[in-house]
Amino acid sequence: MRTMYDEADDILVLHLSEKPIAKESSQDWNTHISYADDGTIVEIVILEASKQGAWPLLRSHAA
Repeated sequence: MRTMYDEADDILVLHLSEKPIAKESSQDWNTHISYADDGTIVEIVILEASKQGAWPLLRSHAA
């Protein structure tokens, strides 16, 4: 898995596979999933990732 985050545009890309993308689907306005021919997920793109709470992936919680 490869994770890329564009801070300027607040876009998070989770690249899960090197398979070619055959189909893309929008789950809602800010979450887009790309699939290979065999139905496996190739990539997930989240727009406004930090606003949506998806970035950073790990958050430390102070006690």
